Amino acid sequence: MDRYLVFGHPVRHSKSPFIHTLFARQTQQELEYGLAEPAVDEFAHALRTFFDQGGKGCNVTVPFKEQAFTLVDCLSPRAKRAGAVNTIKLTDDGVLLGDNTDGAGLVADLKSHGVTLADSRILLLGAGGAARGALAPLLAELPSELVIANRTHTKAQQLAAEFHDLGPVTAQTYEQLAGPFDLVINSTSASLQGELPPLAPALIHTDIAIYDMMYGASDTAFISWAKQHGARQTMDGLGMLVEQAAEAFTVWRGIRPGTKQVLRELKRNLGVI
Repeated sequence: MDRYLVFGHPVRHSKSPFIHTLFARQTQQELEYGLAEPAVDEFAHALRTFFDQGGKGCNVTVPFKEQAFTLVDCLSPRAKRAGAVNTIKLTDDGVLLGDNTDGAGLVADLKSHGVTLADSRILLLGAGGAARGALAPLLAELPSELVIANRTHTKAQQLAAEFHDLGPVTAQTYEQLAGPFDLVINSTSASLQGELPPLAPALIHTDIAIYDMMYGASDTAFISWAKQHGARQTMDGLGMLVEQAAEAFTVWRGIRPGTKQVLRELKRNLGVI
């Protein structure tokens, strides 16, 4: 039976085995999917050992995505742009292909919620790895403008300059931001600590779409805050988790699973519904 893993540290909380087991059942693919939590300095050895022992593919999560980028034999265009790898496939000719499905998962989830990206004005909060992975897929949807805001403004400027060839992307300080925006995406990890980006409440309006890449059994701090200030459409990152997994499954198996029922099952598993 073909073997797949998710590498992370920590990773015991990962929902990837649950998701991919459902995908395999749905598509009648015979595979097993497990967890691997090597020490931070042992990831390279663990990755090589997994593939030497017959592994077919893996997902990579925090803190190994940037390291995985340097360990594969070749990179997909979107992995090159993201500067990180979250999906690895052993090809038929023995090559380790590194890919990044995070941004594609984000865009797919936004579209599943009916969010229009073309000609929209998007605000992306944060300039770390999550923002980097999202930028190329978002710009491919042809927004009218994509603004990056980050606590360290120079990081936002560097990121905007790096992706400027793909579309109208700029960097602004939080103090410079002026609405209206059609969509705000929080790519920071602030919600994990129950904290908020320093966003002015005046930027929130009833027709804005709010997306937090973090998720939980209840609303994240950012979503709760946005609702308090009038946002009617809010989304967390649970759908993105399932959509990026579906993209990875497609890379590995050549068949695309459906995501709606799997997302419902995941929400039930987390106690969200």
